[in-house]
Amino acid sequence: MSTSAIYILDIKGKVLISRNYRGDIETGVIEKFMPLVMEREEEGNLTPIIQTAECTYAYIKYNNLYIVSTTKKNANISLVFVFLHKLVQVMQEYFKELEEESIRDNFVVIYELLDELIDFGYPQTTDSKILQEYITQEGHKLEIQPRIPMAVTNAVSWRSEGIKYRKNEVFLDVIESVNLLANANGNVLSSEIVGAIKMRVYLSGMPELRLGLNDKCYLNLRVVESPNLLSWKM
Repeated sequence: MSTSAIYILDIKGKVLISRNYRGDIETGVIEKFMPLVMEREEEGNLTPIIQTAECTYAYIKYNNLYIVSTTKKNANISLVFVFLHKLVQVMQEYFKELEEESIRDNFVVIYELLDELIDFGYPQTTDSKILQEYITQEGHKLEIQPRIPMAVTNAVSWRSEGIKYRKNEVFLDVIESVNLLANANGNVLSSEIVGAIKMRVYLSGMPELRLGLNDKCYLNLRVVESPNLLSWKM
């Protein structure tokens, strides 16, 4: 993704809080953001992306706040917007309501969140449940250095520690569908098999599961909606 800096502005364009991650863009470029927004709004050409010779602004507006990302890289802009919305979601879970007053009252915890959410411009830990394990809602870290949650190292924020079942079970369903395109003569123009493996797991602890697939065919695997659901194309 690679964002150079994150800014939170009020409705007039004044910077409430910011975090510069890469240092490759002058901090003063944010002063040109609001005039550019007003100019495009008057022209009826307002878009969530504004490109200039100095940088590219990507922003969202929430409760009279502008959350702005600046970058010089050829970043994946869809991921930038996903992160901006995730940032709003995380702060909502910490402050209930995200508005100018809550920003001013929680500078310390916001800076901690910005440091944990992004590392040198790249998203790091964006799950609020993980963040709340070592960043308290009071806006300061614990006096005793907390142990890093297992969910961070194993990337399974959806599974807590200490889960126990009386009986270990794994239920697996394979669902496939065939998409076929043929012409009037019956010749096949294109075809594909779209499948999903749906699993419901009742296993104690944090087991490592391995799924073996036939390597004689080409598969594009990806996780969809849930960490225990795989889909593929052949």
